[in-house]
Amino acid sequence: MTKAELVVKIAEKANLTKANAERALNAFIDAVEGVLVKEGKLTLTGFGTFQVEERKDRVGRNPRTGKEIKIPATKVVKFRPGKLLKDAVK
Repeated sequence: MTKAELVVKIAEKANLTKANAERALNAFIDAVEGVLVKEGKLTLTGFGTFQVEERKDRVGRNPRTGKEIKIPATKVVKFRPGKLLKDAVK
């Protein structure tokens, strides 16, 4: 599903115009990003948890040449689904 398709679904479910649904989705995305940057964790009860985690630097291998390369440390966002979402997907 693309962002445009998600906007259409939100507009239908919330009885909004597509423009208002897109503004709402963009506001949600901005809010999630802001919370993760500032606090590092966002829990939406029943849906899941977004959390920023540190990935240590490590040694990888170039698949084409087989030569070892150093992969630097970085922060990544991980998502753990909540019980309601897990049950809905089953």
